[in-house]
Formats: sequence, C-alpha cells, structure tokens
Amino acid sequence: MDSPWLTIVGIGEDGLDGISVASREALAKAEIIFGAERHLALADVAGRGRPWPVPFDVSAVLSARGRRVVVLASGDPFWFGAGGSVAAHLQAGEWIAHPAPSTFSLAAARLGWRLEETLCFGLHAQPLERLVPVLGRGARIICLVRDGDAPTRLAQFLVERGFGATRLWTLSALGGPREQILEYVAFDGVPLGVASPVAVALDVDGLSGMSRATGLADDLFVHDGQITKRPSRALALSALAPRPRERLWDIGAGSGSISIEWALAGGVVDAIETRGDRATNIRTNALAFGLEHRLTVIEGHAPEAFATLAPPDAVFVGGGLNAELFTALWDRMRDGARLVAHSVTLETEALLGSLHAAHCGELLRMELSHAVPLGRMRAWEATRPVVQWSVIK
Repeated sequence: MDSPWLTIVGIGEDGLDGISVASREALAKAEIIFGAERHLALADVAGRGRPWPVPFDVSAVLSARGRRVVVLASGDPFWFGAGGSVAAHLQAGEWIAHPAPSTFSLAAARLGWRLEETLCFGLHAQPLERLVPVLGRGARIICLVRDGDAPTRLAQFLVERGFGATRLWTLSALGGPREQILEYVAFDGVPLGVASPVAVALDVDGLSGMSRATGLADDLFVHDGQITKRPSRALALSALAPRPRERLWDIGAGSGSISIEWALAGGVVDAIETRGDRATNIRTNALAFGLEHRLTVIEGHAPEAFATLAPPDAVFVGGGLNAELFTALWDRMRDGARLVAHSVTLETEALLGSLHAAHCGELLRMELSHAVPLGRMRAWEATRPVVQWSVIK
C-alpha cells in the first residue's frame, strides 16, 4: 500500500459531528475499526467494529497489517491514549493520526484554567498515590479516572492526607449532549456513581505539599533503623546529582530512602536488597510516595544482581563496599557515571581512602551531633562519623 494502512482517530462525546473530514474519510474506507465499545457506538461503525480485548492488547491491530484499519481513541490519542501503545510497534509511514481535543483541553476550557500551568494525570489503572508528589496548596490538577465511583475515592484520599479543603469538579461526557459539570469540596464528599466517562479537576487546598529539597524527614519512610539519615542522605543526593530519566543503582537499599528521593527527581531506580523484609519496606515506601512505577526492587546480592540490569548513570553504596564489588561496579559503569559510597567502619573507610588516591573524586567526613537532654540541661550527642567518597568515572 502506498499510503499508511493504519489511521488513528481521536473521537469525542460529540461523535462524528466533532471529527475532521480526514477522520471521516478514513472511517468510511476502513475495513476494520478497533476501539472501546463506547467509541465504536459514537462512530456508528456497525459490523466493521472490533472492541479492544480486555486486558488491552495491540496484537489484534498488528495482525491486520496491510488492510485498511482505523483505531479509535478518546480525544488526543497520544495523551494518555492508545496512540502511543500502537505506534510503538510500527514503523514510520505505517500510520497517520487525526487527534481531536483532549479531555484535558476541554476541562481546562470549561474551568478557565491555563492548561500549561495545570498538571495532567491518567489514573484509569494507576493508584491515587501518583498524586502524592504534586499535592500542595494552589496546585491545579486534572485527572482521568476509571469510573463513576473514582471521584468518591479521590475525595476521601484528599481528606486523609490533609487536603480536605480542596475544591473539585467532576466533568462527565465533556463535549457531548450528556455533558455535566458538578463542583464539590473534598471534606463534604462526592456521591458514588457520577456519570461516566468522567474526569476530576482539583484546585488543591490544605496542608503544605512535599518538600522538593533533598533530605526528607526520616519519619516519612517505613524502616527498621536501616536508613540513610536525613543529613547524610542530603549530602549523598547532592553528590549523586539526580536528573530526570537517569538510572540509579541503590545497592543495599535498606528502606529505599535514597531510591525514593532519586525517583522524586524524575529518575528510575534499581534498588538491590538482600533481606526480604527490607525489600518489602522499599516497596511500601515506593507505593506511599506514588513512585512504584519508577522503582524496581531486586532481592539478591551484589554483584550477582547486576547481570540483568541496564547500566546505571549513578550508583549509591550505603555501606559494605569492598574491592570485589567496586571492580564489578566500575566495569559496568559508563564514562560519566557517578559513584557515591558511604562508610561507617574503619575497614571500609581505609578502602575509600585508597580508592580516592587511585581515582580521585571527593572524600568527605561527616561528623554530626544532636542536642539531647542531660538532666535539666542539654548537651551534644555525637553520631558515628560517616565517610563519603564520590567520583565520576
């Protein structure tokens, strides 16, 4: 075929009335049309329609390669839609797309919000905890949700986290004859069974949001005492220099506090932990921060656990570095990757000193004291010194 065999068409609640001429022509010529049952009904495609399999699978579309095929998706197919999932399996020239206004665009237009200043989330199949990193007074958020009961759960979620004063709007069937927009306050709740399809817009009010500075409070993490404490963690993260999309290996991850803060900065993490109970703590923390999609827990020993991992952009070793582990790490690290290692033992401190002599970098000794009661007075209580070596390969 000289032209693309697949056309991806965005369609809204106004059905055929709201799509472009090119979209209509593609639908008229199509032999097979894939989409959700709602989309197929809106397009009135009769016997040519093929509902998406549940769970979603693109193999049916790919098996029709060479025929004239249309995929229907809500609004803009490449913004939390099926477009990206399908196009990832195709070569350039196999497909063309005709987007319609997205639900986010329609919601912002109804509320008068600047879309470029609004956070957008697709929570159809994602936990509400994905919102945790962005909740904060003054934030404006639009969420696509699974069903008419999801707004009720979202309001409860906000109340539980101290954001009960948040105003929220349910926006149902935007752009169509059944469009309905209702306003609530999270404290007051949202009734079950809001008309679907529905999005929820939030004008967040309540507690202050999560700090974006490195070194979050220790009590935000589930741990058994094995945690890189806040001051040391702040210095470690400063040396690790997290950047969006970069990969960290967190070796001996413990509670996963370093991993969590790296992921909050937009990176991805392979957290390696030998103990099953601590691996469970890492997963619990990742879910609580809404970051389980950015963090993979590997239960195993280093360096054996490295075998199946993608090369890191940075590595953190919270303790227990030895010569064998360093050699395995150094061999796997690409040029420009950062390594940060901590030590509280004399033996590991001696190793870090020799590695600093051989590879340069920065060697830092952290000695901290905290004020504690002493009778009716207060005194300084010293913690164990921590030695940090950081180096760029």
